[in-house]
Amino acid sequence: MKKIIGILLSVTLFSLTFTACGTDTGTKPKGYNTDKIKTRIVDGNSGFAFNIFKELNGEDSDKSIFISPISISTALTMTYNGANSTTRLAMEKALGFKDIDNTTVNQSFNNLLKYLDNIDKKVELNIANSIWIRDGENIREDFLSNNRNNFNAEINTLDFSKNSAANTINKWISNATKGKIDKMLEPPIDPMVVMYLINAIYFKGEWSTQFDLKNTYNHAFKTFNGNVQNVSMMSRRGKIEYMKGDDYKAVRLPYGNGKTSMYCLLPNEGVNINTFVENMSLEEWKNIYENITEVDEVVLEIPKFKLEYGIKNLNRSLESLGMREAFSDHADFSGIGEDLFISNVFHKAVIEVNEKGSEAAAVTSVEVKNTSAMEPIAFIADRPFMFIIADDTTGTILFMGKLLNIN
Repeated sequence: MKKIIGILLSVTLFSLTFTACGTDTGTKPKGYNTDKIKTRIVDGNSGFAFNIFKELNGEDSDKSIFISPISISTALTMTYNGANSTTRLAMEKALGFKDIDNTTVNQSFNNLLKYLDNIDKKVELNIANSIWIRDGENIREDFLSNNRNNFNAEINTLDFSKNSAANTINKWISNATKGKIDKMLEPPIDPMVVMYLINAIYFKGEWSTQFDLKNTYNHAFKTFNGNVQNVSMMSRRGKIEYMKGDDYKAVRLPYGNGKTSMYCLLPNEGVNINTFVENMSLEEWKNIYENITEVDEVVLEIPKFKLEYGIKNLNRSLESLGMREAFSDHADFSGIGEDLFISNVFHKAVIEVNEKGSEAAAVTSVEVKNTSAMEPIAFIADRPFMFIIADDTTGTILFMGKLLNIN
């Protein structure tokens, strides 16, 4: 009979405060080598982001969605370090690592995480990883050292039979997320759980150009199901990075020194948001990311909103992306230990956006059992739209969402 490894893979906390600041590009962060952040890995991560988002959109076509793709992929890549044979090949395909050797994957993540951790002196982005092992379990040292060396994972051994074990792990999570997420585990820990892998991401940034509170006004928002809501619409006018695609408009709203941004993608009137999401591709994202350009006069209006998504089981979506074997008794995670398979992957994310600030949090938990014109351009997001928050140097997608209605 196969044991359980409960892998609580990721906790993501995202906090934004909107205030005016300069556009100084700052100095190059220390401790990373961008030459070793391979384009194929960034493309793999971005491809995975769109793929998993589309799968979830297929399941929840009538719901708003918000996830942290980098959180999910980082957590799964830590687990991937223990996969072998066809299980490994399936995870490589799903995560976008096909035909990339493991050393390149790990080096790229190592440098990407270091880079993101030092991205902008006006943006706080902290990433932490840890592994918690049940006392007495025999976990492969190669697996632990790979995650320690490449993901800077803190390795801890605990007596899971004690109620204090869950509290110890919860305290680590609380410290890593500055108290924003303080309780993930409920004691007692299931006796079949042999290990937790935890990834925590904390982000705090400022809009490079703020929204003035006095310009916020009540406006009608047409929801996905055809209803009309009266919402608080934030508004500003002036120079904004903008582009128009075949069936959408896009704006870029940078934070801090402009190395991270929110991209809002608004489908044209009459274009179904789910069809738009399904047609959005890595190539189109690159087109937006690389070609969006500052326009002198744009009227920008976006709603204040709160969005909560999950707890969502990702099993079906990940299986559809080719990871079915990892969820079966044919799974090979012998790089971690014997007879292991993933039983459940859960994800939960929340975000709040307003004039003064935003906070967002996401948790991914994996349980593993042992088997321009005269008139100003206008971008009025008064209908369902898609949004992406990304690192503007590597193009790494940090968060991705679809807003159907305003809570």
